[in-house]
Amino acid sequence: MIALQCFKDKYLVNILLIDDEEKLRALLKRIISLEGYKVTDIATLCGARHILESQQVDIVLCDVKLGDGNGVDFTKEVKDKYPGIEIILLTAYGNLPDGIQAIKNGAFDYLVKGNDNDKIIPLLSRVSEKVALQKRVVKLEQQLGNQNGFDKIIGDSPEIQNAVQLARKVAPTEAAVLLTGETGTGKEVFAQAIHYNSPHLNQNFVALNCSAFSKDLLESELFGHKAGAFTGANKDKKGLVEEAKGGTLFLDEIGEMPLELQPKLLRLLENGTYIKVGDTKEQKANVRVIAATNRNLQQEIAEGKFRSDLYYRIAVFSIELPALRERVQDIPLLARHFLEVYTGKTNKSIKEISKDAIGLLKQHDWKGNVRELKNVMERAVILEDSNILQPESLPFEIQQCKSGHKSSLYHLASVEEFHIRKMLQHTHGNKAEAARLMDIGLATLYRKIEEYGIK
Repeated sequence: MIALQCFKDKYLVNILLIDDEEKLRALLKRIISLEGYKVTDIATLCGARHILESQQVDIVLCDVKLGDGNGVDFTKEVKDKYPGIEIILLTAYGNLPDGIQAIKNGAFDYLVKGNDNDKIIPLLSRVSEKVALQKRVVKLEQQLGNQNGFDKIIGDSPEIQNAVQLARKVAPTEAAVLLTGETGTGKEVFAQAIHYNSPHLNQNFVALNCSAFSKDLLESELFGHKAGAFTGANKDKKGLVEEAKGGTLFLDEIGEMPLELQPKLLRLLENGTYIKVGDTKEQKANVRVIAATNRNLQQEIAEGKFRSDLYYRIAVFSIELPALRERVQDIPLLARHFLEVYTGKTNKSIKEISKDAIGLLKQHDWKGNVRELKNVMERAVILEDSNILQPESLPFEIQQCKSGHKSSLYHLASVEEFHIRKMLQHTHGNKAEAARLMDIGLATLYRKIEEYGIK
């Protein structure tokens, strides 16, 4: 089975053979083709350049001395333009300086024709494995980019599309980005999308919630510390700035960062330097910072809680993310997306959301925004037993929209209806059990059900 897979993989590898000796080129092409590889052959470097521009090539087998150039120099040219292509050089005369230079220029190996003919096929097998691995890595990176890229941001409304357009424009740059908006609007999703559409996509994306630590712990998490810096610091620790080297550092809830720590972050942003806790040596850092907050930082500055110089440094490019209630047309799209996610996780066969349930979702305030909708849909999928998600599986505060009592929850009738609905859902429609739990007669419960139109 393994041998069969290896043989099949050869057909996925395209080899370009460059040699101006026609008989030798024909012989090599036949030998390599019989092993299952797809081979294109050419006599000149000029012709090879045209093939590289127009066809998919994975491996180049190239003679060193050709009529229109040198294979060693051509190696550097190819690796500069097509770094993913592997090159094996062939020469009629062994030359150590040429071999050393070829490897420096990026060649995979350097063989002497005739003496090393028996090594070509095993060598091609090794190179093919490397090429196949590189292709798998690229595919995984593309999948990762799709999972964390802008395609993950769901919504057709002008409000969200405007935010996405701004994020797409800033992603390829090195500019610091500030994402603002209410809790649950998807700031970390945007930060990841910017990272995976930037030149840093192959480096780390490191996230830190500034509200989750005290000042001292936050400084240690951010910049790291030296052994003995404080009680319990038994060994050196890397900070997240160092972990994110060459990548992106996402600072969530930056408005919660203690005022005393803000100058140290400012130094990182302005000079690319920082000092670990308990150290005196300055460290260099190459990291892009994306920050997020649900606070009004301008107001925080006015109240002396946030430094204005830090604000202007992190807000080089600011993007305001809209609240869910500001893009109601996106609610059905998001709800169906979460339905698909959680039916897959729970192995349920819920195919759709009823029209009434969609209507209720669109009427809700969504103070928790997309995060709240996600949680609501997860709960609803767990509760729903049919293949269409019904209003009864939604939380009671959302069901209240149906009866028009949303704005009058403090009215006695509204509270009573809400409680009855809650008990009936708790007992899965068992009215006798609901009446027992509420300590009322069954006839009274039936009368209340009819009075409030509860189905």
